[in-house]
Amino acid sequence: MNVTTLSPRALLSLLANGAKAMDVVETALHLGLLDALDPDAETGTRTDTVSLSDLSLRLGVVPGRLYKMLDCLESLGFVHREQHGDELDLVRYRAVPGLRQAAEAVAGPGSLERDRDRYPWRLLHGRLVDVLRGEMSIPAATFGWPPRDEGQLADFEQSMAAGLGPIIETFRAHAGRLWGERALRLLDVGGGDGTLAAHLLERSPALRVDVFNLPAAEPLVDRTRKESGLGGRLGFVAGDFLDGPLPGGYDALSFVRVLHDWPVSTARALLRKAHAALVPDGRILICEEFRTPDRLAGQFFWSYFLMGVDTCVSRLYEIEHYVRLLEESGFRDVTVLPGPFELITATR
Repeated sequence: MNVTTLSPRALLSLLANGAKAMDVVETALHLGLLDALDPDAETGTRTDTVSLSDLSLRLGVVPGRLYKMLDCLESLGFVHREQHGDELDLVRYRAVPGLRQAAEAVAGPGSLERDRDRYPWRLLHGRLVDVLRGEMSIPAATFGWPPRDEGQLADFEQSMAAGLGPIIETFRAHAGRLWGERALRLLDVGGGDGTLAAHLLERSPALRVDVFNLPAAEPLVDRTRKESGLGGRLGFVAGDFLDGPLPGGYDALSFVRVLHDWPVSTARALLRKAHAALVPDGRILICEEFRTPDRLAGQFFWSYFLMGVDTCVSRLYEIEHYVRLLEESGFRDVTVLPGPFELITATR
């Protein structure tokens, strides 16, 4: 079962009990129930089931009470149940693949959801009618876009760095194709605190990366450079990509989780600036949460919070949208590379 196949009434019932559902998931994670239920973390191919009685013995809990908790997990679409008879000790379970890792990512101590909860979303809660009518917004002094001061920028870049895992994995998988052992210069536009650049440099000794970001981000990149020990291979160029051209002469240029935050007209202008900044046959790289049902769900917090921030578009696009914009901007050989987040490449 998938929760997206539930009736509207059933899905809304789950949403109304969302806090209780997260209590169940967090308890299952910390108790070790998910370790006992989840398929093998490496292969995801284990298909055997485990009985309620075995689970109860392993975890030291009351079988009848555990049965009810597993009903909660089943209602969420997280476990499959097999009933081999009327007695409780004849019930067997298995988790959907990836449940353990997903629960850790969402409910663990370093989760994106915990990071996002730091933002002042409660200012909007219960007032969405006022927000939608334009009568209430998130105060710019609380959250400005673009960030208004060093504190806001540091908080935002911390959140962006926390969500880089899938993107780093994709870049690493294609490093040989992107630059191999060649001595290339990459400009990471809006590259945050340099976390992504540092990961790329660790795997590609001949690569050099400059982060292009607002001047207030320079101390953040300096800290990343110092902590990573990368020295001059990790550079910083201060600027505002909304004002003036991008610095030129680069072999590759990346937009990572940047373009979707701006109107389409701004994205088009940035792609034209990128075309001008690259050397002949230089390559542009675009990686972000391209629109799918799963990624739209993962974006729920920002869709909710940014209803109160008009200056940030925060609009997920399908891959085809960027393919078209790249071709319109004069790029050729547009290619989509697979990964946890797809990577779009094109050549000047």
